[in-house]
Amino acid sequence: MSNHLSQKFEEIVGTGNVLASEVDRHNYAYDAAVLPPQLPALAVRPETPEALGRVVKTCNELGLPLTVRGSGTNLSGGTIPSEGGVVVLTGALNKIIEINEADMYAVVQTGVVTAKFAAEVAKRGLFYPPDPGSQAVSTMGGNVAENAGGLRGLKYGVTKDYVMGMSFYDVDGELVKTGSRTVKCVTGMNLHGLMVGSEGTLGVFNEIILKLVPPPKASKAMMAIFDDLGKASETVAAIIAAKIVPATLEYMDDFTIKTVEDFAHAGLPTDAKALLLIEVDGHPAQVEDEAAEVEAICKRVGATRIQVAKDAVERNKVWEARRAALSALARVRPTTVLEDATVPRSKIPAMVGALEKIAEKYKLTIGTFGHAGDGNLHPTILTDKRDHAEFTRVEAAIDEIFDVALSLGGTLSGEHGIGMAKSKYMVKEVGQGSIMYAKRLKAALDPKNILNPGKITGA
Repeated sequence: MSNHLSQKFEEIVGTGNVLASEVDRHNYAYDAAVLPPQLPALAVRPETPEALGRVVKTCNELGLPLTVRGSGTNLSGGTIPSEGGVVVLTGALNKIIEINEADMYAVVQTGVVTAKFAAEVAKRGLFYPPDPGSQAVSTMGGNVAENAGGLRGLKYGVTKDYVMGMSFYDVDGELVKTGSRTVKCVTGMNLHGLMVGSEGTLGVFNEIILKLVPPPKASKAMMAIFDDLGKASETVAAIIAAKIVPATLEYMDDFTIKTVEDFAHAGLPTDAKALLLIEVDGHPAQVEDEAAEVEAICKRVGATRIQVAKDAVERNKVWEARRAALSALARVRPTTVLEDATVPRSKIPAMVGALEKIAEKYKLTIGTFGHAGDGNLHPTILTDKRDHAEFTRVEAAIDEIFDVALSLGGTLSGEHGIGMAKSKYMVKEVGQGSIMYAKRLKAALDPKNILNPGKITGA
C-alpha cells in the first residue's frame, strides 16, 4: 500500500518530493505540542500551486487524511497528522510574489518564513506588524491557519487584521478566490475571514494577500522592575485604564527572569520579582508624551526602578531576551508545556495570582511570561512527562488554569489555536451549539473529513 501511494504521489510532485521512509514518517509525526506522535503514511512536498491542488484532489479521491505542515512550530497539536494520512509540506512554496509599495499590500505563498517576509517589507519602507515568537522559522500559511499573534498584538492586532484575501484549494482541488488587493471589498462571502484560524480544516491555502502599514516614526522602550508580582500586574491594568496603548507590554515573573538571564545574559535584574517590558511608538512628540506618562504610572503603582533603553542596541538586546523566554525555560526540565489562556486585560492581576496558587497547589514549577497588555499570558509548566505522577498533576493544573481563565471572562487560546490539545475544553467556552454548527459546516465543505481531521472540534 505504501509503495502504491508513493508512486501515485510521485506522478504529481516528482520522485524526490515523496518522503516515505521510516525516518521521514517519524520526522513529521509530531509538532511542538506535548502530545503523542501519529505516524503518517508519507509526506509530500509540492513545488508548484498546480501540484498542491492535485495532491489535495488525490487525497480526497482516496479518502486519505491530509495535514498541511509549514515549520511544525504548532503548540496545540494542529500539525500532528492522522495515523496513516498524508503530510503536505509547504517549504518549497516560498515565493514572495509581490510587495506593492503604492497600495501597501503583499502577496505571498504559504511557505514564506514570517521574519524573512517582514524583513523584505521593511526594506521597502513598510511594516508588517504580526510577530509570533516563532517568527524566525514559522510560515505565513501557518500564521493564517492559527491566526497567530505576537508581542505587538496589543496595538497592531493579530494576523486576521492583515489578511485582505487569499486563494485556497477545496477538497476537490478547485481553486477558490476570496477578497481583493483593494482596501474595500464586499464582493461575495468573506471566505478568507472563515479560513483564518481554521487550522487547515476547511481548505488548503495557496496564496495570501496581506495588508502592510507605514512603520512608526519613533519608538521608546523601557523596563519597569517590581519587587511584587501583584504590583506588576496592577500596572498593566493601570496603563490600559489610562487609555494608553503601547506597541508592546510584556510581563515576566521572577523565575522566568532568572532563567532567561542565565541563558541570554541580557542584563535582566535577577533580584526582581517581576518586570514589564514596554515600548511605545508613533509620532516623536506622541512617543515622548506617552513614555513619560507610562513611567509615571509605573512609579505610582510600585515599580522600584525603570530603565529606559538608551539606543537601538540596548533596546534590541532586551527584546531578544524576551523572545528567548521559551527557549530558556525549555532547558530546565525535559518537558515544557506552554499554554496561552487569555483574560480581559483588567483581570490580569487575578490571573497572575491564580497561577501562583495553582503552582503551589500542584507542586509544579511554572514560569509565567507573555503579552500582558492584551491579556495573553503564557504559563509555562516545566515537567517530565515520563514521571506519570507528576504529569497527572500537570494535567489537573492545566484544567484549572483554563477554568480560572474562563471564569474571568477569558478564552482558551489567544494565539496558539485549539488543535488537538484544547478541543476537549471547547464546550466549556462556546457551548454545544457552536461545536455542532462548526461540525455541520465542516461536513458540508469536507464530506469525507480528510482536511486535518480531529482538530478544533475533536473527532
